[in-house]
Amino acid sequence: MLYYNQMVVGLQANAVFDEDQVDLVFHALSDRTRRDIMGRVSEGEQSISDLARQYEVSFAAIQKHVSVLERASLVTKRVHGRQKLVRNNAETLRRTTELLARCEQIWTHRIDAIGQLLGDEQAGLQPEENRGKVTQ
Repeated sequence: MLYYNQMVVGLQANAVFDEDQVDLVFHALSDRTRRDIMGRVSEGEQSISDLARQYEVSFAAIQKHVSVLERASLVTKRVHGRQKLVRNNAETLRRTTELLARCEQIWTHRIDAIGQLLGDEQAGLQPEENRGKVTQ
């Protein structure tokens, strides 16, 4: 019998991102300061200097956070005079939302399937009788 992780296989078959991009996005979003920066720039473009004034960390630390977000394509930077302005990258946010929606679909289906199996077990059906009932 062959077993495989349908969550991984299913996402790879319908990849919104390549695997390296997924790692970059989730790494970038794993930090609360970077998530906060994402929220702030979603309200409108902001300079790195303006962002740095809103945190109790150094300007260099905020620059590094923005660089991580930029490497993940979650934000873009542009130069305007002497300022570097940061804004959300709507396309990457849309693709990330699609990826999470696919994960939610897979897990919702799995939870429903487990519920169905438990319900069948309580009704006295044997596992052999359940074969073919739960599909993915």
